[in-house]
Amino acid sequence: MIALRSETLSIQSSADVVLVRQAVRQLAIELGFSLVEQTKIVTAASELARNTLDYGKGGTVQLEGLQEERRKGLRLTFIDQGPGIPDIELALKDGYTTGNGLGMGLSGAKRLVSEFKIDSTVGLGTCITATKWK
Repeated sequence: MIALRSETLSIQSSADVVLVRQAVRQLAIELGFSLVEQTKIVTAASELARNTLDYGKGGTVQLEGLQEERRKGLRLTFIDQGPGIPDIELALKDGYTTGNGLGMGLSGAKRLVSEFKIDSTVGLGTCITATKWK
């Protein structure tokens, strides 16, 4: 697998969530994703960026354009030093929330991408990797 391009953005405010969405859409266009694929990865990025801000108290996202043989992909890695997720399986259930949302963001983001991984340690933070392949 070859990384065609990499960029890291800070997520410290709602304005940064907008910038993440715009950067993900631009990279998806450059990689040749269809409009439907762009919408899916941008929606997932928006949910995960919002979670990084609201629950992780801010962090970063690394955007990577990938090439593996003939297919292209877009990998997003969100990292925060927030409180962590004590029960990842529960956090991925539709309707579960520790905030005021509908509890659909994390599980919905997982459904919108090709690969999804959460690493979290209570008290140290969370790393979520989401990859969408064309």
